[in-house]
Amino acid sequence: MFQSIKTYAIAIIMGCILSLFSSLWSPAALAVTNIKLLDLSYKDCPPELAEGNVTSGGSSLAAACYLITGKAKNTSGKTVYDADVFGRILDANNEPTLQNRNRVGSIAEVPPGVSDFEVRITVPANQPTPLKLKNFKASGFTTKVTPIF
Repeated sequence: MFQSIKTYAIAIIMGCILSLFSSLWSPAALAVTNIKLLDLSYKDCPPELAEGNVTSGGSSLAAACYLITGKAKNTSGKTVYDADVFGRILDANNEPTLQNRNRVGSIAEVPPGVSDFEVRITVPANQPTPLKLKNFKASGFTTKVTPIF
């Protein structure tokens, strides 16, 4: 009986030591950093970006290209990378322009403070304007995210 308690105690001690050493060498956890988006507007894409089609269910529709612009406010004190931009874009009839999705695009880098950004979107050309930009926000990481594979 004493031998099994001794073996159990050694296993617990070894587990604690292993846990301590692995925490010393493990990478820092990636935390999501929120970015506030301000002064949102949109404009037509320049001609070199404007050509295109929107495809859905195998059919192709004429597309309209817009650049959403604004200011990104990063209060973290660190550069934020790969910030995903989320929001709702409605047409003049309050119909969604991007069906079944709220992710609009991404911003590669957002330095600390306030900086300009732009995101390109493509919507069906038959969506009536003006577009309405609702509930926009962004979030990213303070370290570059690299794929494992």
